[in-house]
Amino acid sequence: MMGKRLKKSRYISGFDGVRTLAVIGVILYHLFPYRMTGGFLGVPIFFVVSGYLITDLLIQEYEQNQQIDIKAFYVRRMKRLYPALMTMVLTTSAFVTLFARESIDKLRGVIVSNIFYVYNWFQVSNHESYFDKFGNQSPFTHLWSLSIEGQFYLIWPLVILIMLKLIRSRQTNFDILLVAAFVSALLMIILFKPGQDPSRIYYGTDTRMFSIVLGAALAFLWPSTKLKANLQQGPRLFLDGTGLVSLLLIVWMFFKMDGESDLVYLGGMFFFSILSALLVATIVHPGADMNRLMTNKFFTWLGKRSYGIYLYQYPIMIFYEQKIANVANHPWLHAVIEIALILLVSDLSYRFLERPMQHFDYKQTFTVLKEVFTKGSAAGPKRVWLGLATVVVLIAGWGALDKPRASVSQRDSQDLQKVISQNNKQAKKQNAEPQKKKTVAKKAPDNKPAKSTEKTTETAEGELTKSQVAQAKKMPVTAIGDSVLADASATMQGIFPQMYVDAKVGRQVRDALPILTSLAQNGKMSDTVLLSLGTNGPFTPDDLKQIMQVLGPQRKVYWVNTEVPTQRWQDQVNQDLAKAEKKYHNLTVIDWHSYSQKHPEWFYSDNVHPNPDGLPYYGNFVAKSMLNKS
Repeated sequence: MMGKRLKKSRYISGFDGVRTLAVIGVILYHLFPYRMTGGFLGVPIFFVVSGYLITDLLIQEYEQNQQIDIKAFYVRRMKRLYPALMTMVLTTSAFVTLFARESIDKLRGVIVSNIFYVYNWFQVSNHESYFDKFGNQSPFTHLWSLSIEGQFYLIWPLVILIMLKLIRSRQTNFDILLVAAFVSALLMIILFKPGQDPSRIYYGTDTRMFSIVLGAALAFLWPSTKLKANLQQGPRLFLDGTGLVSLLLIVWMFFKMDGESDLVYLGGMFFFSILSALLVATIVHPGADMNRLMTNKFFTWLGKRSYGIYLYQYPIMIFYEQKIANVANHPWLHAVIEIALILLVSDLSYRFLERPMQHFDYKQTFTVLKEVFTKGSAAGPKRVWLGLATVVVLIAGWGALDKPRASVSQRDSQDLQKVISQNNKQAKKQNAEPQKKKTVAKKAPDNKPAKSTEKTTETAEGELTKSQVAQAKKMPVTAIGDSVLADASATMQGIFPQMYVDAKVGRQVRDALPILTSLAQNGKMSDTVLLSLGTNGPFTPDDLKQIMQVLGPQRKVYWVNTEVPTQRWQDQVNQDLAKAEKKYHNLTVIDWHSYSQKHPEWFYSDNVHPNPDGLPYYGNFVAKSMLNKS
């Protein structure tokens, strides 16, 4: 294993169970991010396990051989991890180039940064959000963690060798690593800014290293080959109890923690990593029963394929859901199909790529290539594989060098914010000169001018009456929303000239709370409030309660529900809004979902944002719903 084969090294089968637990959490989080809200915590479990196993094996090698063969360590890690990673990156890049060109942006940087295991810092430098679950998601988002592990594998043999040569005491080395873990966790706390996207500290090596370091520290204090197999009943029960409590708390936190909650970054993730280290410790100990509990054929099968499952899950989910327009109608059915595809691809990768390449002698590469080109039909299968690999690399390279093309499904948030700002200025002028009739034209995302709102309100289905038009012109409205309202801002402000709009691409429901609070405290909130939120994810009852408390019972609140058939949370959002309407007497839900469901021609190809033909219907329907209730 390490240098000369380690004499006392143990294979701990329960680690496959731990990996299974981690990868199930991650997959369910990506499939149902608003149900399995803490599934992202599967990654710290992987980090703790890696930290423990690698450090434990390096210490064993040093104690047996009085040295660590660092070159051999790098070769083993590369042979184990690199072939599957590069296969996934290049095949996904080729697929993006051919079939998903809207995702081609920054493809060159994605490929290069993954080759050198610095993709997490590439994400930080490009301000990519891990928690934006809508829009043009990158199929590479999840690879940040593999870059952190790659950086760990690069420096850790050197760190361990220095520590073992300079410091003989295991306790002292444990203390040093424990302090290092605390420093990393403290850095996460210091850099965290409430109310801001936490992706910087989520991706950062410096702010995430504590999970790996905790596992490494455990290896000094809890070496797998020096633990006694025979324990008295008291200590054994204590270990089993600790393991079970840790396991139950981990599962509970999978369901209860939220990646955008302040608690996660103010010590919650560090506490979770400690729980993971405790679980690892009880599984490692041969005198406890946790290893047997976490060992079975199912866990072994999944655990051995967990690396491939983690690698391939995200691109499979994203590409599958891009081609399915009605995920929201059958979310569990599509989830089962996606899981089946992930397991199939991962199993094929494990059998025909990961295991063969792990044991392949790369010194024979030239000999193999020579056989491919010189031998006859016997080399046929190898020629096919080499040909496919060459085609994939060439297509991926083409995509990396090509410039991304504009797509109607993409939203330029900066342009939208400019439109909204211009329209808000227009609304202020209308407030000052209420007798003047003005028409606001909006530049549609395909660069064609939208139809005049004044004109469409006279001709579109469900047109406003003259009295409603006059009523709308006199009604001050505060509108807060996401990209759907941003797209419709010109249309809405054409109908309601005194409407103030604050809309932003990617906005979550909870993001509206500080905006509403500021407007209310500064006396800038109208008596009529329009909310268009939920496109980017659902909300908790507490989110809604806080929003309604800020708005107060005296204001009339109108909330446009969601038509987002490509996302699983559509029905959850709409059902929660329907329940809220019964609870809050001043809340009216505008059922855009039911009204628009049978009119796909009203939407862009994303099936979410109304196009120039659909905007008049959106504007008239929302306006009539508000005016009929006023």
